[in-house]
Amino acid sequence: MKNIELAIKNNNLITKGDKIGVACSGGRDSMCLLHYLSTHKDDLGIEIVAINIDHNIRENSKRDTMFVMRYCNQHNIKFMSYSLNVLQYCMEKKTSIEEGAREARYEVFRSLISKGVVDKIALAHHMQDQSETILLNILRGTGLNGASGMDYVNGKFIRPLLSTTRAEIHAYIENNDIPYVDDETNASNDYSRNYIRNMIMPLIRSKWPNADNAICKFAEICRQDNKYIEDIAKQSDFEAKDGIVKIQTRYFIDQPSVINRVIRKALKAINVSKDIEKKHIELIKELALDGNNGSKINLPHNLVAIKEYNYITITNKTFKPARKEWKMEKGKIDIQEYGIINLSITRKFDLGEHNHIIDYNKVPKDAIIRFREAGDVFEKFGGGKKSLSDYLIDKKIPTRLRNITPVLASGNEILAVFGVEISNKVKIDKDTKTAWAVDIFKY
Repeated sequence: MKNIELAIKNNNLITKGDKIGVACSGGRDSMCLLHYLSTHKDDLGIEIVAINIDHNIRENSKRDTMFVMRYCNQHNIKFMSYSLNVLQYCMEKKTSIEEGAREARYEVFRSLISKGVVDKIALAHHMQDQSETILLNILRGTGLNGASGMDYVNGKFIRPLLSTTRAEIHAYIENNDIPYVDDETNASNDYSRNYIRNMIMPLIRSKWPNADNAICKFAEICRQDNKYIEDIAKQSDFEAKDGIVKIQTRYFIDQPSVINRVIRKALKAINVSKDIEKKHIELIKELALDGNNGSKINLPHNLVAIKEYNYITITNKTFKPARKEWKMEKGKIDIQEYGIINLSITRKFDLGEHNHIIDYNKVPKDAIIRFREAGDVFEKFGGGKKSLSDYLIDKKIPTRLRNITPVLASGNEILAVFGVEISNKVKIDKDTKTAWAVDIFKY
């Protein structure tokens, strides 16, 4: 199987010392891969572990697991099996059986990798699988990423058979007298992939015999173009921290292919990649270009996108403080979602060392630290009184942050907006002897 040898070599699929888990259902493709890697393991300098996943969807699935186990025992191959309740998994996740089965088995694979049981997982996808996947993705409305199909390497997952045809696999099975089992569900056209495989692709191949190779070459071109655009859409184009991502609105005038990827990368940075469709991307772009400040849209996974002055902020965080006020006293105040305010007494008035210096004797005894309330007013450091709401707007504090920005208040008189400014009423002067030193450490 020269194609497998070249695929491993040209794509650096395997390194000496690797422990490779071979996903093996017992079908022709996975048995071909298991046989090839097990018979060449000494030349490759690797260990092999056969991994069988019983999805418990088919009546004969346990039979297939026993078949793989017997084969491995006969050929001295380490064997691991896992039994999954995929139907229950699909109901809980509200996904199709095809998608749920894939997600469930990949969770097993990733767990084995994270625990160090194996270094990589070898999957038996071949050239026809690749062309069928690409066509299915196109029919679902994919972009360049989906049209690129599967890659030889995807993180810790490798596909040594990707340039090998189904005919070559069948010939290898026959020439080496390798046993296998047939999955009866492969004949069912209820599944989208099987419909493409059994109904659509045979018609295409009858007219264009070289269709699989042509589709795979098309995918390679798409992959190269996609990589170029992905490289342009740098991660520096957005800020992501603690489940919140911010993209400057100036980036939204870029080429659609670039900003679309910036948005997707930004969402991925806060662990959101599923269920984000083209319509959601378009809504975010429309919000950035035409939305008013403070406008928002709802997205899947309880996300909200908000236009905040020169940024689009995407977050799933909603803040409902458990505690609403604190005394003005020495020590640290931990304010959820905001940060830590450290209060200390000082007689050195070096403004550069602290966020704020507040005249100790100008702070009324009833002053507390709290969040803003209706009717609050603020006299700015340089003078001039206005409502706290208008002041925060002038300072371009995003609506999302106005309710979690702590203030020092005496009644409705705001003496400090922490992290922003102190009032003219509590500033130090030539008569100040003692002051509050305020240090803020934001989350």
